[in-house]
Order: sequence, then structure tokens, then C-alpha cells
Amino acid sequence: MSKITLSERVRYGFDNFMARGTVALIGGLALTSLAFIFLMGFLVSITGVAPEGSDRLHPLEAIWSVFMRTLDSGAMGGDTGWLFRFAMLFVTFGGIFIISTLIGILSSGIDTKLEDLRKGRSRVVETDHIVILGWSLQVFTLISELTLANANRPGTCIVILSEEDKVQMEDTLSNILGKRSKIRLVCRTGSPSNITDLGMVNVQTARSIVILSSSNAHADIQLIKTLLAITSIPRSVSQPYHIVAQVQDPRSSDVVSLIGRNDIEVLLTNDLISRIVVQTCRQSGLSTVYMELLDFSGNEIYIKAEPTLQGKTYGDALLAYNDSAVLGIKHADGTIQLNPPIDRSLQPNEQLVLISEDDSTIHLSQLSNIPIDRQAIQVKEKNAIAAAENTLILGWNNRISTIIQLLDRYVAPGSTVTVVAEFPEAEVVSTESLNLQQQTVRYSQGNPTERQVLESLDLTKYNHVLVLCNTDLEPEQADAQILITLLYLRDIADRYKCNFQVVTEILDLRNQALAQVARPDDFVISEQIVSRLLAQVSEQKSLNAVFADLFSPEGSEIYLKPVGEYVALDHPVNFYTVVEAAKQRGESAIGYRCKADANNSGRAYGVTINPKKDQLITFAPQDTIVLLAEN
Repeated sequence: MSKITLSERVRYGFDNFMARGTVALIGGLALTSLAFIFLMGFLVSITGVAPEGSDRLHPLEAIWSVFMRTLDSGAMGGDTGWLFRFAMLFVTFGGIFIISTLIGILSSGIDTKLEDLRKGRSRVVETDHIVILGWSLQVFTLISELTLANANRPGTCIVILSEEDKVQMEDTLSNILGKRSKIRLVCRTGSPSNITDLGMVNVQTARSIVILSSSNAHADIQLIKTLLAITSIPRSVSQPYHIVAQVQDPRSSDVVSLIGRNDIEVLLTNDLISRIVVQTCRQSGLSTVYMELLDFSGNEIYIKAEPTLQGKTYGDALLAYNDSAVLGIKHADGTIQLNPPIDRSLQPNEQLVLISEDDSTIHLSQLSNIPIDRQAIQVKEKNAIAAAENTLILGWNNRISTIIQLLDRYVAPGSTVTVVAEFPEAEVVSTESLNLQQQTVRYSQGNPTERQVLESLDLTKYNHVLVLCNTDLEPEQADAQILITLLYLRDIADRYKCNFQVVTEILDLRNQALAQVARPDDFVISEQIVSRLLAQVSEQKSLNAVFADLFSPEGSEIYLKPVGEYVALDHPVNFYTVVEAAKQRGESAIGYRCKADANNSGRAYGVTINPKKDQLITFAPQDTIVLLAEN
């Protein structure tokens, strides 16, 4: 190997210097420029080169003269004497090559810095802020709900970290959400599972962290990596991490709990949506009830201690508030029990779970005598004989197995469920693996967006129709297929006088208005429900236990039951009377639904949650009571 020459060493050193970046280049050229100016200034002073008729220049005067001509070639226009002119011409050429290069690098460095800022790579200097990791359709509803929740906390900052382009995220948020004066939105581009990028958004000082789930099959794996990255960053404040995470596969929840223990609130979103779809297909209006409970703009769920009621029964607590509705009890160990036995006494350190417009509106009623119209209460419950039901499921997604299994818990023996999707029968789930007790499953290959496929199904025999979205498609395309299926269904139902109830699942809230043209009986807007649930738990950690109990198949659930089974319809009654009628059956009434407003979005599709109990209500025969009951 040949010996390294001096020129190679110089070239190697120059390459290393150039690789140091803009700051090093600017510093090097600045030093070179200063050295050139001082050297030429001393040479001019020492050699005595001066304008014609002038004495030798002082070194400082010579340096200043060289400096001016280096910056501006026009400064030599008034020079006299050819020797001085040639000297200054050389200085000017030096300025062109050295100073101009420095200016060019400065300009390039500024452009580079602006481009870096555009990429969203600068560190966020915030504390007590909300961090959203990831990007999906849920982010828009999530931010809207968090804005409502923090309306009384001016200056709240929401920071979004996603692999999407920063400018594109900002433009999309601005176009969809508009201007948000009460909250600041900051977007950064980076990987939620990268420790450096997480430090960039200052997660160690965040008030809460919401992790959005991606739509791919490996979402839970990515979630686990993100949680490991977060928990490896030491907390900079006294409060522990408050992380809300979506989990697709229930089997992943154990691993997630091991990572974060008490710092992570897990939401099993697929299971949650499946339960809401099944319950809604059997009770029209239930999805609207859930939307109202999860919305920050109306009534919300609170947990409050009420020492005055200690020793009294849960039934007494149901009637103790005029402006709030009681849901259940939070035990001293933190567990939640919704709609406990009516005669159960409230123990010390137990709290009530209530629905109220605000925490400031939770006040015990001052009424000494509760105005209950006991003559209007219907004592006998109508015990209808359960009949076999036929359910039709149009479409396919990864929740269909859970939906069929959950449906089996509600239907009577001898029921059937028919699934129509485009996949060959060999590719769908085996019915034996579902372990069904009450119903049988039939599968038919076909495209639900084709009219001839729907007409071949004999729709007159079905009680319920579920139209599921294809989560493997883009939201707009998936919702477009839903709309086509709904239009055909409604036209066929009108033509053949079918009496089935249609419940559809859509992804994008903005398509709800379009879907209403086809007049489905109910919507399950899955992304919006999950977004509102994430927002609720991120603002109040203890609510996750409430929702877990509410959506659990064990214990009490929300039902909509005919009002005529509870109170007489021949005259107006107040809601105290309705609560008392439900209480006598071991149920907790929290609202009602007027069938006349079922299609009126301005009136929440007829659903009223937590009405004032002392106001009179005139019910119609088709109206229903919203209540918590075991069946």
C-alpha cells in the first residue's frame, strides 16, 4: 500500500470539514474572510499603496478600506492611482469568491433550517399537554371532544406525533376542524415507537397520552413497541403516566398490562364495537344513547362522594337528585358496580356514578316530598314469549366472529344468522369454532352491493339486518359500498313490504348525512364511538372501569323498553315517576326516547338523557325508556 501523501491528508481533512454541515462551513468561511481582509489590509499598509495624493494608510484604515471593498465592489469607483486601483480590484475579486460564498452558504443554511421546521422535527417545549400518537380518522372527533372537555382550561395544547407530513396534517386539521381559538394544535413528524421522537414531543411531562391504533394487522405489535418506548423515558413530573391505548386483539391486553401496569388504560375497541353493533341491531336508538353518554357537549358521567347518603339504599340515591341520574356505585377498592341491588346500603368511602350536565350541577334535591304519581305506575310487567329470530349480516370484517358469538347470547333457541360476503365459503370462519348454543349460521357467497344478490335472499323472513363495513378498504370506499347496499335494501323493503330493522356500521361521520337518505333504523359510527371513548378516559381515568362494566356481558346493560310497561299513557307524568317504576323492577332509569323524533338529528334522534325529574312528560305508545337492567 502506497504512503499517504500530504495532498491526500489535506483532501481528507477538507472532506471531514465539509461533512460537518452548514454551521461548520459558515464558521470556516467567516474565518477565511477575516484572514483575507486582515492580510490584505496589512499588505496595503506595509507596501504604502494608497490613493493618488494620499499618505500611507494606517493599518486600521487599510483594513477598513479592504473590508468595504470586499463587501461592495462599487466602493472602489472613486479610487485614484492605478497601483491602488489594481490592489483594490484584487481585494474585490477575493470578496466575490470568499464573501459571496459565505453569503450563499448562509442563505442555503436558512433554507435548510426552514425546511427542517417544515418537516416538524423541532422539539416541543410544553408541559401538562395532551399527546396524541398516530393518525387516523379518529383524530378529528378526538380533538373536537378534547376541545369541548378543556373549554374551561384556556391555553391547553394538543401535540400530535405521526409519520404523516407535518404541513399535510396541519392543513387537514384546519380544513376539517376549522379554527380552534381555545386550544393550540402542534403537529410533529416522527415515529411514535422511537424514543428520540417521543422526547421531541416531551411525553415525559404530558398530562395524558392517547395512542391511536393503525388499521393494519400488526397494530397491537406496533402498540407494544410504542408503550415500551414511552415507559423507558423517565417521568419528569410527580404524576405517573396516564396512557390510553386501543387494543385490537384481547390476547394482547395481558402484555400491555405487564408493560404499563397502572399507567395504561386499555380499550378493547373491536370487542366494544361488536357489542354495540349486536345490541343496537336489537334495540333501535341504542347507539345514539351511547353517543350522548360519551359526548362532552351534553351530559357526562361523573364519580362523586355523597356522605349525606351513606347508610341509605341505592334505591334512595336514584331519587335523591333532580338534575342528575344515578348509574351505580364505585366501591372503596375502586371497582364499579352499575345498577346494584336496590336495597343495597351505601358504605363509607363509596362513591356514586352519576350522569350530569357538569360536576357543578350535581346537587341533592331539596324536595321533602318527592312528587311521584303512584297511580300511573304499571305494576305488572308484560312477559313476552321469546321467539326464534332470523338475522342477516351483509359484509365481512374482522369483528364478525365476535358479533355472531355475542348475538347468540341474546336470541331464543332455533334462531338463525345468515352471512353474505364475497369470500368463498372455504375462506370464512368455521361455524363449529364459534360454539353457538341458540342459533345456526348459514353462509352465502355474494356481493352485497349487487341488487340481484339481495333480491335472491328472501328478505321478508328476516327480523334484523346488519350491514358491516369492510375495514380493509379506505374509509371512503368502504362507506360508499355501505351506501349502495342501504339504498338497495330500503327499495326492496318498500317494494315487498319487509319489516326488518336495518343497522349499519359506517366509518366516517361525514357520510352519516348521505346514509340517512336510505333511511336505516340506526347507525353505528365505529370510529366516532371509539374516539369519544378515548377522549373520556384521557380526561378522567376512572371512567374506563365504568365503561368496562357498562359494555360487559355480565351484570347490567343499557336497554330501551316500551314506556307503556312502566307508566300509564293517559296523562303526563314526571320522570320521578318513571324512575320509581323502574326502581320497583330493580332497574335504573336514565332517560327516554321519543319515536316521533327518531329521524331528527337536531333532537338527538329522539334520545333524552338525564331529563329533569320534576318536569312533566307526555309519552306516546311507541316511546321507550332508557334504563340499566340485567335483561
